[in-house]
Amino acid sequence: MKPFRLFYTLLLVGALSLTQTSCNKVLELDPLDQLSDAAYWTSPNDFLLAANGFYPYMRTFADVVYDNVPNATTQNYHSDYKSDIVASQNIFSRGLNTVPTTDNPYSNGYSRIRNINYLLSKAPAYPTPAEISKYVAEAKFFRAYIYFDLLQIYGGVPIISKLLAPNSPELQAPRNTRDEVVDFVIKDLNEAIADLPNKTGQTAAELGRINKEVAQSFLGRVALYEGTWQKFRSGARANALLDVAISASGAVITGGQYSLFAPAALGDSAQKYMFILENQKSNPASIQKSANNEYILANRYDQTVRMINNNVTRSAGVGLTKGFVNMYLSKDGLPIEKSPLFKGYATMTSEFENRDNRMRYNMRIAGGYYWSSNANWRIDWTNGPADRANADGSPFKPYANGLSGYSSQKFIGERQVPDNQEGFDYPVIRYAEVLLNYAEAIYERNGTISDADLDKSLNLVRNRVNKIMPKLSNQFVTANGLNMQTEIRRERTIELYMEGFRLDDLKRWKTAVDVLTKPLVGIKWTGTEFQTLWPSQAATAKDAQGNLIVDGSRSFSEKNYLLPIPSQQIQLNPQLTQNPGW
Repeated sequence: MKPFRLFYTLLLVGALSLTQTSCNKVLELDPLDQLSDAAYWTSPNDFLLAANGFYPYMRTFADVVYDNVPNATTQNYHSDYKSDIVASQNIFSRGLNTVPTTDNPYSNGYSRIRNINYLLSKAPAYPTPAEISKYVAEAKFFRAYIYFDLLQIYGGVPIISKLLAPNSPELQAPRNTRDEVVDFVIKDLNEAIADLPNKTGQTAAELGRINKEVAQSFLGRVALYEGTWQKFRSGARANALLDVAISASGAVITGGQYSLFAPAALGDSAQKYMFILENQKSNPASIQKSANNEYILANRYDQTVRMINNNVTRSAGVGLTKGFVNMYLSKDGLPIEKSPLFKGYATMTSEFENRDNRMRYNMRIAGGYYWSSNANWRIDWTNGPADRANADGSPFKPYANGLSGYSSQKFIGERQVPDNQEGFDYPVIRYAEVLLNYAEAIYERNGTISDADLDKSLNLVRNRVNKIMPKLSNQFVTANGLNMQTEIRRERTIELYMEGFRLDDLKRWKTAVDVLTKPLVGIKWTGTEFQTLWPSQAATAKDAQGNLIVDGSRSFSEKNYLLPIPSQQIQLNPQLTQNPGW
């Protein structure tokens, strides 16, 4: 059996061995599936199969692509639909959400923690600890992963680190503090790092499993998040946490086991096709997943082994906002408001000229030819007559796409595949994020960053598909009146959009109250080509510059930095205090 197929077989067996169900009483005492202790936990394979059951806990497309129901009361709390990137109207972005009775991230989180604690409770009795140490380490990684998710959403939450008895005081204990949760997460990750193999120490069958570099990368993410959260709220631990972020991310960079996906055969389109790589023909050069060394941790899919079972291609073509689109630099490395290369908004294509190459591969542009796997797929992958005849729109007309006139093409497959059967992987952690985490952590820790550190991190991301764009450097910033912090954040936003980071970034930077209260706007309509070609928008509200207003009723207040604890949990345990303002 091929290693790729073996991993998925084990994953599915493990998932079945610890079936997930939803439960409101999230601190119930028994695991969701009781396993017979007499027949189980007697070999390393038992621990491996149990650990496999934790891999579906990772973030996937459903957490970032499907959060588009305008009046939904339960949505995905890290989605860009709630940020300033996607042209979306929803109760969260309008500040209309209320305290829920139950909430999936809370109930599912503790159900999963209970499953993980069950494995960890069996490990001390195993006679040869070294045989199962890496599976115990995987369990600790996933426990840290879930607690970090809870921290981002709710702040301090109860720490449950063992199986509970009927009289366990934890059942009526107050919430742990934010610092205690962060310390618990970091402790679990450090213990996992100590016992996990390096990538080079994994067998072919283990590729895709948690390794040392995965845990280091995630530790860098956690420490950067909490370090900046504290910094912009005058927290005393900010610098110490940022030091952890620098060290952990730096270790992954120095280790040299991962690299940005940039095969020469794909040229400037490398990043675009990375997101839709399948082992079937999914790009012009027939490059397969094995060539992608950028995904440090991925939720792995395959059309024949583990389909995504959600129609990513049909859902990913979201409308984008002008605020996000304007973040893309011109080819000279300057923001559009400073660059003489910027061509303005007179035509449907003028603003796309002379810009960062990621712009034309992340977005669909008027007059271009674009494909989707479910209806308008590639025929011969040559961009010739056959491909163009089957393209979506032939050619594309942005005024036929939703609210904003801007359209994303990230995560949209191009090969022919039935609905819901796409098989490209979801990037839970990729090397580009590690590089950006490193650069930001250094700058926020020291108030400055050297050109050498920029060159080993952020500039690799910036210039991956922008070979002639000037690097970001201290001299470039000074000479052009730029702000280093703004440019570091710009690169992060452009590179990681639609991967579930932007909303959490705005919260940790403590800028959400300013950014998320501004109206969302789309294309400039007044006085442009759109005014003639999109006459149906004549009655749509516009701002002072003539841009379409997608949502002018945005609201975000201090209480929204954290979401409310579900009311049922407070009824079950009155010691759980509600978050401020709720």
